[in-house]
Amino acid sequence: MKSIKLLVAAILATMPALALAQAPAEQGMGAMGQIIFFAGFILIFYFLIWRPQSKRTKEHKALMEGLNKGDEVVTSGGVAGKITKVADDFIVLEISDNVEVKVQKVAVAAALPKGTLKDI
Repeated sequence: MKSIKLLVAAILATMPALALAQAPAEQGMGAMGQIIFFAGFILIFYFLIWRPQSKRTKEHKALMEGLNKGDEVVTSGGVAGKITKVADDFIVLEISDNVEVKVQKVAVAAALPKGTLKDI
């Protein structure tokens, strides 16, 4: 029994030495792993946020530049009408018979197909 106690005591005494003898575990990713992680983050940001937003901006700019008299449009506020006059920054919408509203071009959300207002 005494020999078993000595054996257990010897094993327990060598445990810290055995733990220190092991190879140290790697801490974190390292420089290359961090660069790859950062590059992946940039790619995700580009494809999910930046690229779609720039595409929408280009489409809206093309819509504003292509506005002509007689086009039917909807504003961002939900007002639908027919363009009766186009200026540099403003358009005049006829929303009903003899009812005209001045609206900024940037407020136009979408162009409607011809004849849409008659169906409403």
